[in-house]
Amino acid sequence: MTRIEAKFTALKAANRKAFVAYMMAGDPDLATSAELMKGLPDAGVDVIELGVPFTDPMADGPTIQAAGQRSLAAGTVLQDVLDMVATFRKTDNETPIVLMGYYNPIYSRGVDTFLADAKAAGVDGLIVVDLPPEEDEELCIPAQKAGLNFIRLATPTTDDKRLPRVLQNTSGFVYYVSITGITGAAEAQADGVGPEVARIKAKTDLPVVVGFGIRTPEAAQSLAGVSDGAVVGSAIVSKLASGAPIPDVLDFVATLAAGTHRG
Repeated sequence: MTRIEAKFTALKAANRKAFVAYMMAGDPDLATSAELMKGLPDAGVDVIELGVPFTDPMADGPTIQAAGQRSLAAGTVLQDVLDMVATFRKTDNETPIVLMGYYNPIYSRGVDTFLADAKAAGVDGLIVVDLPPEEDEELCIPAQKAGLNFIRLATPTTDDKRLPRVLQNTSGFVYYVSITGITGAAEAQADGVGPEVARIKAKTDLPVVVGFGIRTPEAAQSLAGVSDGAVVGSAIVSKLASGAPIPDVLDFVATLAAGTHRG
């Protein structure tokens, strides 16, 4: 059982929803992002989604694109992200970590080398948004064999014909993208998301968490109420980008976590 699977099993037993927090590794620099990452579990974060900066982040909105650019400008590379995870693991061996990014840096490193290094560092799962199910042999299946969950995104345009293919090799949890478009572009609404989550859950035993368009504790509570949890990214990244000190960012994260856990 991976840390992700163990976490969701424990949350289900406690009748509690999962709060997943996204942050960009290396934004605005490695030291600051490492400090933020270290504080997330005590702020109520159940799963950390750690962004890997990339030059062409097609699924990301302006907020996360800008975070990636700041990280790249600071010199962050994939090895730095893995080193961040390894350092985090020295004091926290329980909180699941999911790397979220794009295939090019993994391909450039070599799939087998990357998977061995990620596993050794303490990574638990991957979200690679530019690899569709048709490319599962490329990374998804090798990742699962290496003991890493491969988390797939389902969207409002994932119809009943496409859904089984999306779910086929997914593990850990399903990430439901609550809006059509890029991150941070609109506000998610529970009344529209609920039926879609129910449709997905009818086809899989995996937890379904909802992300994109969640900016407030109230929205997190509302969306968690119709799913197995909520993901918040752009709102956290924006708080950090505003110049707020890490304790203030973590206080904000704690309000989002509390909202989600009330869901």
